[in-house]
Amino acid sequence: MATDMQTRAVLFHELGGPEVLTVEEIALPEPGPGEVRVRVEALGLNRAEALFRAGTYYYRATLPGSRLGYEAAGLVEEVGEGVTGFAPGDLVLAAANFDFGVHGVYAERVVLPQEYLVPRPAGVDAVAGAAAWLTYSTAYGGMVEAGGLRPGDHVVITGASSGVGTAAIQTALRIGAVPIAATRGASKRGRLLGLGAPHVVVTDEEDLVDAVGGITGGRGADLVFDAVGGPGFARLGGALRPEGTAVLYGWLDHRPAEVPMQWPLTVRGYANGAVVRTAEGRARMAGFIGSGLRDGSLAPVVAETFEGLDALPDAHRLMESGTHTGKIVVRVPH
Repeated sequence: MATDMQTRAVLFHELGGPEVLTVEEIALPEPGPGEVRVRVEALGLNRAEALFRAGTYYYRATLPGSRLGYEAAGLVEEVGEGVTGFAPGDLVLAAANFDFGVHGVYAERVVLPQEYLVPRPAGVDAVAGAAAWLTYSTAYGGMVEAGGLRPGDHVVITGASSGVGTAAIQTALRIGAVPIAATRGASKRGRLLGLGAPHVVVTDEEDLVDAVGGITGGRGADLVFDAVGGPGFARLGGALRPEGTAVLYGWLDHRPAEVPMQWPLTVRGYANGAVVRTAEGRARMAGFIGSGLRDGSLAPVVAETFEGLDALPDAHRLMESGTHTGKIVVRVPH
């Protein structure tokens, strides 16, 4: 009888800060029907994982022994019966459309259902791959599919120095829209301008609504793409033109979001999983992201790269500090 192989993986047994993350040896079963075993080469961190670890995400960890991690780049080692889309040796990305308390990819190897994977574009290394999928799929899905962003539109991007924020700037530029990057601190202005944002508003120093009015000649933006929510979400309606759209995709402010009252406008909540759980949605996102990575119009911004699973607590501490611009990546050596 075949025995399960072992792999090192990150688990947590209680809610709390980065210190609750532990690296342990766990059993890794053979891929079953429709499943794929992946050797993980790099991990991309997402703020949702810090919220989940702390017990403040929209679904709760099952303790003890919860897994963690949405996003990984790796190599297919083995496939189970009935898998047709992947073969050993293929380079892949985790498509982040799963319960990461069950299928978390913070590990040296993982077994995932094939629908949780997408091909890694040719020429994209593991670090760039781990930094690409969730940020660009969220930016594309939230702004284009949910928000209807079109060439020439002005879009206000809050939390612009985050991984999704930097991806949203590049995504807006790629489709011909005009991004207005909003950030709290002046220290990040230069970096955002360097990414190609034609306008940066430092909200600790200037009123966002007034600034957007000046940039748009008093017309207002066509779209707001907001990562924060909370009571401040209502204020963002003043930055929109009549019949504009506000898309809320994150909840960095845990207080209830207040709805803008500048009617008429459209308010939408966006959850990435609603698109990537369908084969058609994954194909659209993979096509947009892959072509952008190949032509260079999409270039993941990596804030810092850590080495090894044991570095994940320190990587989480940096993520929670908010001092970085772009994505935090952890390499997984073998």
